Amino acid sequence: MTGLLITIIILALIFDYINGFHDAANSIATIVSTKVLTPFQAVVWAAVFNFAAFFIFKDHGVANTIAKTVKEEFITLPVITSGLLAAIGWNLLTWWFGIPSSSSHTLIGGFAGAAIAHAGFNSINPEPVIKTVSFIVLAPLVGMVAAFIISIWFINAFRKGWIPKIIAFIVISLNVVLLASVIVTETSRINGLKVTTDGVKEGVLITDVFNNSPAQKMGLKKNDIILEVDGMKVNNIKELDKILLHHKSNDNIKYTLLRKDSFESLSQTFITRHKSDFWDVFFYGENFKWILLSFIVLVMAVFTIFLSNLAAEPATRWFKRLQLVSSAAFSLGHGGNDAQKVMGIITAALIAGKQIEHFDQMPVWVPLACYSAIAAGTLSGGWKIIKTMGTRITKVTPFEGVAAETAGAITLFITEQLKIPVSTTHTITGSIVGVGATKRLSAVRWGVTVSLVWAWVLTIPVSGCFAALIYFIYHLFM
Repeated sequence: MTGLLITIIILALIFDYINGFHDAANSIATIVSTKVLTPFQAVVWAAVFNFAAFFIFKDHGVANTIAKTVKEEFITLPVITSGLLAAIGWNLLTWWFGIPSSSSHTLIGGFAGAAIAHAGFNSINPEPVIKTVSFIVLAPLVGMVAAFIISIWFINAFRKGWIPKIIAFIVISLNVVLLASVIVTETSRINGLKVTTDGVKEGVLITDVFNNSPAQKMGLKKNDIILEVDGMKVNNIKELDKILLHHKSNDNIKYTLLRKDSFESLSQTFITRHKSDFWDVFFYGENFKWILLSFIVLVMAVFTIFLSNLAAEPATRWFKRLQLVSSAAFSLGHGGNDAQKVMGIITAALIAGKQIEHFDQMPVWVPLACYSAIAAGTLSGGWKIIKTMGTRITKVTPFEGVAAETAGAITLFITEQLKIPVSTTHTITGSIVGVGATKRLSAVRWGVTVSLVWAWVLTIPVSGCFAALIYFIYHLFM
């Protein structure tokens, strides 16, 4: 590796660390303000789940979106360096003044601004930028609406009545159906999908065979190739499933990768019929994060059935226990979304530095280092921003904390699935506003909220201009 590439990796991990303590407030503000945990206990709790996201978010779609902010031919190491320095500078400045700005948008603004200084506006990919910018508005709005609905549900469940109980039973039923469908469909999908090379079982899923194959090294995309199994051309996994069902367990079936345009053979491996078990299905790929989120919603639904039977004091105690769960879920979403942004930058740097050829070749140390850095940063805290998020927007009770954190977690999990980099700051702010609005609109300190919105709007352009300035200075002296 070159010295500049190593510098970029170090700067990226420093940014990830700063992101952790800058955004620690997002994960723990409500749980601290409701006195469920002390500030120290809360940052430890959040940091543990920030890192646990490494084992849950595996497709790295958000990282890929960040890496594609700038067109590949215009990504250079000086561009990435300038963007990172600008992002670090703006993050530290907003942290110093206690402004909960978006680390995500700081990074995107810096990366884009340096690229524009390098090669003009043509260097930017409009699709990921438009998606990211649109969710400056949509992420807090989704969080706000979700928190408002959950809060109203809790409020009405506390009063005696059948409507909240009926809603709870509907939610429970939907979650049971969801979990059952995951087990059934994924068992079918995983059975027969283990890959072997030269008859030696490697335990790699067939969807990953393309990675590091000759087809990928030739610059071909997944939709440029076709599979041949049992002499039959196969276009997708469903067609492959049908073929494999005709084979016995442990049968070795030859699997050939072909060019779609010429049917030229690119590589051959063997597929082994593999019988999956419950744990394969439970923990495989995308399943676990949805099962986890489903479990949290299920617990809330069961709780609301009995809520009307509780007096105010026992209900508050139970909400404090539930807040541990909702806070953990939000911290998972925070880690899964924010660590990926730095993973995207590091991977883009590795491609620009000729260490790897494609995003799919991201080394495993990249996500491991990024999740570790953001968790370490969260442990360092961000007390000025915690005060703003936890007390200045609206006063938060334990039940409102559960509603806000659950709404925020749902928003982060969904946007991660859609591969959209969103701000955890924006998301939790919208959620806190949503629970405040259930009391009365005047319960929300709109002056504070408007100030935060101005910081959000300014983050991308200010970071972009700062990065462009750093890029020009860099070229003056290099």
